[in-house]
Amino acid sequence: MTEASSDLVLIRETVAALCARFDDDYWSHCDSEHRFPWDFYREMAAGGWIGIAIPEEYGGGGRGILEAAAVLEEVAASGACMNGASALHMSIFGMQPVILHGSEEMKRRFLPGVAAGDVHVAFGVTEPDAGTDTTRITTRAVRDGDVYRITGRKVWTSKALEADRILLLTRTTPLEECAKPTQGMSLFLVDRHAPGVGVAPIPKIGRNAVASCETTYDDVVVPVADRVGDEGDGFRYLLDGLNAERVLIAAEALGIGRAALRRAVQYANERVVFGRPIGQNQGIAFPLAEAHAKLRAAGLMVREAAQRIDAGLPCGEEANLAKYLAAEAGFFAADRAVQTHGGFGYATEYHVERYFRESRLPRLAPISQELVLSYVAEHVLRLPRSY
Repeated sequence: MTEASSDLVLIRETVAALCARFDDDYWSHCDSEHRFPWDFYREMAAGGWIGIAIPEEYGGGGRGILEAAAVLEEVAASGACMNGASALHMSIFGMQPVILHGSEEMKRRFLPGVAAGDVHVAFGVTEPDAGTDTTRITTRAVRDGDVYRITGRKVWTSKALEADRILLLTRTTPLEECAKPTQGMSLFLVDRHAPGVGVAPIPKIGRNAVASCETTYDDVVVPVADRVGDEGDGFRYLLDGLNAERVLIAAEALGIGRAALRRAVQYANERVVFGRPIGQNQGIAFPLAEAHAKLRAAGLMVREAAQRIDAGLPCGEEANLAKYLAAEAGFFAADRAVQTHGGFGYATEYHVERYFRESRLPRLAPISQELVLSYVAEHVLRLPRSY
């Protein structure tokens, strides 16, 4: 075993031991009560796990996406699923544009607090009329001396209720005045509590311990010092975090699949029908074995993508495939876990219905499976662009 792999084993074991203190009932209550998992969050912060990918000089662990993915996979695999992972997710990956492009003053002002778990960050990109066509956003930031005035609206801003800052993508130059659609956008770390910022949760099917919100910006004043990097380069900065996000979401999907498979195997061994455990029936056993195979294969893709990111290598294909394969594998495992439990799979008592609901999210976010296939078709297979 290499030193790097032994470190990963230790990270996984330590995180798993911490997560074991928060059982399935804890997560069920957080989900049903729409309650942020503060106890869990504080324990993870105290362990230094939230800042794992933030440089050491800013109070973080100085590790890479490979280690961050291992942390989030173990969180999800504990039964916390997306509720646990999403409580940490944005703080772990979302500050990459600040780390890479923020001023030294901005880094020292925000990164230590994020690493310590004291500063919560949300991500404001998606808009009701733009969706994944990010170049069509209309949230506008207009320079006014030493400040910007921001007006607009975002949706699916996860963790906005708890956030201190929102990493917000805006247009600083109208689309029609730009040579390219990706130009003229800027990133800001907006004070969530500034006058004019509104937040409203969006009712949704699952992951209800962490709210997804509509956020509105009504002439919000933001200092120039809170702009990330140069004006007009926000989309380019945003791309620096997107591949990492795909890999981390993939790791979380793997964790959900592992949790579901663990429950299904336990039930298949214990449930006796017609005088024998149902796991003895190939109709039960084979789909669970297939789920295991899919999870293992997707796990290798996640690892390869994370290693390429950490090595500074091109990883568009690998990151997108990791997200696609892991989302499919996690959903398949969760679906088979429900099926293995039969009618009890529909009951909250056995928790697999929660796993199933949360396994659906990685197939939608941060990008749909269809758009991943579109990327692969165009950029890997060199087929004509479809849109």
